[in-house]
Amino acid sequence: MTKSNLILSSLLGILITASSCQKDNDAPENKVPIANAGTPQTVTLPTDSVTLTGSGADADGKVIAYLWSQVSGTYATTIVNPGSASTKVKGLRQGKYVFQLMVTDDKGATGVANDTITVNAAPIQTLTLQPSNNPTDFYVTNLNGQDISGAGRPEISIATWTSQGQPWTLRALLKFDLNNIPANANIISANLYLYSNPTPLTGNLVDANFGTNNTMLVQQIVTNWSPLTTNWFNQPVASATNQVVVPTTTQSTLDLNLDVTSMVASMVNGNANYGFFLRLQNEAIYNSRIFVSSYNTTYPAKRPKLVVVYQ
Repeated sequence: MTKSNLILSSLLGILITASSCQKDNDAPENKVPIANAGTPQTVTLPTDSVTLTGSGADADGKVIAYLWSQVSGTYATTIVNPGSASTKVKGLRQGKYVFQLMVTDDKGATGVANDTITVNAAPIQTLTLQPSNNPTDFYVTNLNGQDISGAGRPEISIATWTSQGQPWTLRALLKFDLNNIPANANIISANLYLYSNPTPLTGNLVDANFGTNNTMLVQQIVTNWSPLTTNWFNQPVASATNQVVVPTTTQSTLDLNLDVTSMVASMVNGNANYGFFLRLQNEAIYNSRIFVSSYNTTYPAKRPKLVVVYQ
């Protein structure tokens, strides 16, 4: 090969190599899509859900898929629509959570971003209920086999007595409106206050508390009832579970502060607020516990009261 041919061959090789390199460089690389998981959020219980709002962008194509996942957190949550750009998350409890959004483009590349959710404890709240003329402050009474139940009396009589030789048995139903307490609230404490009637209208008309055994039961009512239809013969069912047993007393008057936390928690969390059932444990004759009712105008500060502390 002549010298001129050798030079020509070398030049041709360089051109071919350059052309090949230029072809490779002309093929652009797929750019990674950009994920946006939204801004951090803070919620306070009892709110136990949030909406995660995400998005994705791809400079050289389009985003074709989204996927949310929980990266960390105090408790496992439920991501309602994990394959959507935006989704609701349920089941949050107190603590900090991190959720990740992954976006995928039309060439299979992925990008990720995180969002942080902080869940604060619910504030401790106190609900004091002491209504007047409460229609569910209801007496259930049997007079010698006859029903004389109703509402509107100025006292709550828990007693067995006689009137003109005829036997009486008196019980009571007492319900408070708990609708302002969220169903998922934590009931920290609940106290029922009953105040002896200083001027009783039943019993011996002198002593609110009388008898050799006036032990009283406060039970949770577990079936629905209405003051319009309830009487002695169709009383609602009460449960002995979590009942409060008030010991017998010889004191003429004795105000009560009863811990009914378990019963109120059951009423609120079980959506089953049917109130309290009050009766003597042993309904033997001539025993009484007589309290001021919500209809009493002489002692308004002594009307039945329920104080609930919840979070």
